[in-house]
Amino acid sequence: MPIKLFSLVGFVVIGLCISCSNGSNAIKMKGSDTEVNLAVNLAEKFTEQDPNFSIAISGGGSGLGITSLLNGQADIANSSRPLSEEEQRQFSEKNIMLKTVIFAEDATAFVVHKDLPIEEVTVEVLGKILSGNITNWSELIDANYPINIYGRQSSSGTHSFIKKKLAIEFSNAAKEMTGNAQIIEGVKADRTGIGYVGAGYVADDPVSQGIKVLKIIEKEGEKAISPLDDEAINQRIYFFQRPLYQFVLAESWEKVRPFIAFERSATGRKLIEDHGYYILNNQQDEI
Repeated sequence: MPIKLFSLVGFVVIGLCISCSNGSNAIKMKGSDTEVNLAVNLAEKFTEQDPNFSIAISGGGSGLGITSLLNGQADIANSSRPLSEEEQRQFSEKNIMLKTVIFAEDATAFVVHKDLPIEEVTVEVLGKILSGNITNWSELIDANYPINIYGRQSSSGTHSFIKKKLAIEFSNAAKEMTGNAQIIEGVKADRTGIGYVGAGYVADDPVSQGIKVLKIIEKEGEKAISPLDDEAINQRIYFFQRPLYQFVLAESWEKVRPFIAFERSATGRKLIEDHGYYILNNQQDEI
């Protein structure tokens, strides 16, 4: 099945276009850039098995996907964060019922240029870097470079996740990129850069991408842990790991159910793991 890329203002839409004779089997999925490549591959394999379905997928951030649900422009919102209290209130005011699917676990990786002489960083220091309290690598290593931060827009679930975990406000100097791929390209071209991406985007071979994945030390004196360490993720001891969500309109649930069932099949689970994500054993739906 062909995957078509369309550049739009502010974000990239990845659309999976499949002919369909029954409009009731057309699913619209929007949201998290962290999940978008995985969603495309899941949809591709699903529609190979059941060509009666068509699935249109776009990224743009978790906030955009959730807003699309509120506006009736999507059946599924992919999100790398839970609903905020304000979003819950908005759905309640509109009497829009949702079902929540937690289908995988993600780890956020912090990346620097492959030649930068640093291998690990503490959570405390990372917070100081991203908030702009540490502005030069010379404060940490033997390299006199100003630090350039590559991050996401405020609509990104990953942006919100990092901000909350570190209890910081991001530096005003941070560059706001449209997605994981753009952050990787930015850091790859910038010896002084640091950015954050879904671990699935760097799981294969970070060095070949021109970047290095930092190990994270939660507290001074503790073991440094990599987001690419399967055992650590399964033990839930990596500081920056989180569930991935799919919010589904309750009125669309019966239409969407076959796709959700495919995600949980052996084929779907293998695709999720092949993308560098982790399977939860306690997946469940909640209204």
